[in-house]
Amino acid sequence: MNTERVTTPFGAQSTAGDVVAGVDLTGQRAVVTGASSGIGVETARALAAAGAAVTLAVRDVVSGEVAADDIRATTGSQLIRVAPLDLSDQGSVAAFISAWEGPLHILVNNAGVSATPEMRTAEGWELQFATNHLGHFALTNGLHPALAAAGRARVVSLSSIAHVQAPMVFDDVNFRERPYDRLLAYGESKTATALFAVEANRRWAGDGITTNAANPGAVTTNLGRHLTEEDLAQLPAYDFKTPQQGAATSVLLASWPQLEGIGGRYFEDCNEAPRYNPDVPLQGVADHALDPAAAERLWQVSLDMLADAQRG
Repeated sequence: MNTERVTTPFGAQSTAGDVVAGVDLTGQRAVVTGASSGIGVETARALAAAGAAVTLAVRDVVSGEVAADDIRATTGSQLIRVAPLDLSDQGSVAAFISAWEGPLHILVNNAGVSATPEMRTAEGWELQFATNHLGHFALTNGLHPALAAAGRARVVSLSSIAHVQAPMVFDDVNFRERPYDRLLAYGESKTATALFAVEANRRWAGDGITTNAANPGAVTTNLGRHLTEEDLAQLPAYDFKTPQQGAATSVLLASWPQLEGIGGRYFEDCNEAPRYNPDVPLQGVADHALDPAAAERLWQVSLDMLADAQRG
């Protein structure tokens, strides 16, 4: 396997539109979760502009229809549809999967929640882990036959620089024993999304499915609505991106022809991320987010949690 770091002509200032310029996705079908606002809608817009038929998988269908109309108006594409999906609700995830018909070429697991107060799903799972990781885990596993049927499919799993301070605590992923920490819980959920890409790629590359993790960078969107002034004061001085720039890395991983067959990696600013260096705190990927043993363990923990939930 080629382990050389992947670089591209694009960078931190590149937009999703820059990345798809000249790319033809005609005949391909894509799903983007959380596509009614922020970087999700810009990801969907770029894929639609390149010719893909795009499904906006959204919790709020009314907002999703507004976003779909905007994408149609700006791209001229009529191949846009909206479908309900609440990733914190396993019933909603199952309904989306059962309604899907035919192959799926691109799945961008973009939706997420951040820094929420302590909240739990019906199963008792911590909300950020349940939404950001488990919901997408169940969704992607359920859509595996559709992805395999595409022949060559790509999955993009959105992570965050917040992962670097938060290795998985497998004995307490739901913060039942530890004091709840909103930012730590978010960071762990984003470590989980990176590890998901590692193990999904290992399992499914033989099916023609490549999976990578994307850190979109710091973007001012609704994702930060739960951050307090105190939280913001603790954060580093990010160089904030526009939503169009924030969507670029996801779109690159979903569409750029030169990444064919590349998987199990973590990208930021449209290039494969270097190893995290504490002296350069706002970039890089921590070893614990690429650890194949942790990735395999997380996969099994996730399967067990879903199975326990189904048993009731």
